[in-house]
Amino acid sequence: MLVDITKDAQQESAPFIWPPKLDLPGYRPVTKAHGKQIVAAAQLLAEAKKPVLLVGGGIIRSRAADELKAFAEAAGAPVVTTLMARGAFPDSHVQNLGMPGMHGTVPAVLALQESDLIVSLGARFDDRVTGKAALFAPNAKVIHVDIDPAEISKIRVADVPIVGDLREVLGDLLPAYQDAAQVTTPDYRDWWARLDALRTEFPLGYAPTGDTLLSPQHVIQRIGELTGPEGVFASGVGQHQMWAAQFIRYERPNSWLNSGGAGTMGYAVPAAMGAKVAQPERQVWAIDGDGCFQMTNQELATCVINNIPIKVAIINNSSLGMVRQWQTLFYNGRYSNTDLNTGHGTVRVPDFVKLAEAYGCLGIRVEREEEIDAAIQLALDTNDRPVVIDFVVSADAMVWPMVPQGVSNSYVQYAREHAPSWDDDMAETGRVEQNVPRTVIGGNE
Repeated sequence: MLVDITKDAQQESAPFIWPPKLDLPGYRPVTKAHGKQIVAAAQLLAEAKKPVLLVGGGIIRSRAADELKAFAEAAGAPVVTTLMARGAFPDSHVQNLGMPGMHGTVPAVLALQESDLIVSLGARFDDRVTGKAALFAPNAKVIHVDIDPAEISKIRVADVPIVGDLREVLGDLLPAYQDAAQVTTPDYRDWWARLDALRTEFPLGYAPTGDTLLSPQHVIQRIGELTGPEGVFASGVGQHQMWAAQFIRYERPNSWLNSGGAGTMGYAVPAAMGAKVAQPERQVWAIDGDGCFQMTNQELATCVINNIPIKVAIINNSSLGMVRQWQTLFYNGRYSNTDLNTGHGTVRVPDFVKLAEAYGCLGIRVEREEEIDAAIQLALDTNDRPVVIDFVVSADAMVWPMVPQGVSNSYVQYAREHAPSWDDDMAETGRVEQNVPRTVIGGNE
């Protein structure tokens, strides 16, 4: 929104008159759900054999994490958290299957795909979660809860639509479900056996790089482990964004800051600045790529001048990594305008350590695996100025698993060597090839 006030209006004076009644037109959402819809949803969940709770960013916006945990534990159903909902439900919780979608975990993706009921809580069924919408969760009924009625049945028709604030809806849904479960006792043992088998067979993982450079997944994982669950992690857009969503364990809401579907490159540094000002006692990281960082790195000046000691981890693969990954997989390696010169070779343009020092920050470069932990710890121990760490990582590392855009989520079994032989019939029918290497399914290259 832009409010444009003319120069002459700003310079003139006017008497201040407080209105006797303040009645601003605007958005007045329905927050209390209809009781009949609550009862219908509770009954549907009690009767389901393979339910999944699809948790979106609306849970965090409504501050309903506690209500979600209570409801999920009472229901006993598996939980998947979208990119915008990371942290809304603890990663350490046994019911959490991880993130669904294009780069989601295999258990999360296939849980949705094989479910007979999806309880969508503040999620919008975007294409990165559903893949080809017509082939998404073909046997599932849908309970869709959202405060915005425009989202209900926009992409997937809801069998039970519920408009309301999630905090209030979950508060009403819990006792209604408990009543329904006394009549129809849910039994999810077979469902959990299937999901636990998927977790065992396809754990999230990564392989060592084929060159001497750092593994970006390992770097990000160690940032999360050394910082701990009380930290805040803001991310830009691209491969580093997906690795940060995958390999950092989020235990509480608002520990993960991300622009989501807006796809805002350069988001990490300004978001980290805001988080550090709001909660100065927390360790706040901006996890950025070398491309994203160059869009807002000038805000380091703001950080230094205003004493905002954020930590910046540049996952520097000397390229626009996610675009390069697509060029590798789908365009036969025809690279166009994705190779940068920021980290590899003798000339670095720019040199991020010198750039950090020029702004008055502590600049560190890490090129060997044995240096990773010490550099992260030094950053955590430095609180008198911002810290920028240039992690020089392999340009060949890719984000796995991956479901290609516009196809069925059954293609979580997709392997990169199949990209050149992709055909429209495969995408339309959802046929899964049987010779896909099993290690690729689980994300181990």
